[in-house]
Amino acid sequence: MAQDPSLDIELQPIGGDPFPLSELLTLFPLVAVVLDPYTHESSWLLDTARRILNEFRDADVRVAYLVTDTDADGAAGFLGPLAGEILGLADPDRSLVRSLGLDTLPALVAIRQDGHLLGSAEGWDPVAWHGVVDELVAMTAWSRPEIPAAGDPAPYAGTSALG
Repeated sequence: MAQDPSLDIELQPIGGDPFPLSELLTLFPLVAVVLDPYTHESSWLLDTARRILNEFRDADVRVAYLVTDTDADGAAGFLGPLAGEILGLADPDRSLVRSLGLDTLPALVAIRQDGHLLGSAEGWDPVAWHGVVDELVAMTAWSRPEIPAAGDPAPYAGTSALG
């Protein structure tokens, strides 16, 4: 079961120096799509993740891809051109994934500025992802992306979050 993360965990942004999770939350809450670059299940969701995160780019929310089990260069390689559009973060040792208590990837997580978990959804379960987005929409008074949308993959369970 997902839980509030440790705010001291360091993440590696693509093209930048590592910093603790707490620094990401100083101005805005964070919504991140958590991906494992070594599984097909995470790659199948890249277009959907892009669409959902792009919906919140202009809201008072920090949006990011969180790529596990690799460094910033590996995250950039997995994300390809998407790395230039939305903040890409690497969680090389899956510390944040463990701290959040995630069991399955891909996942969608929303973390409030105070570090409390607003919501999470694991695997590609459109109903669960819609629930997390609803919480975010209620908090930000922003528009809601369609989930699922035409072109999204069929629901699937995902893979183990810890490799």
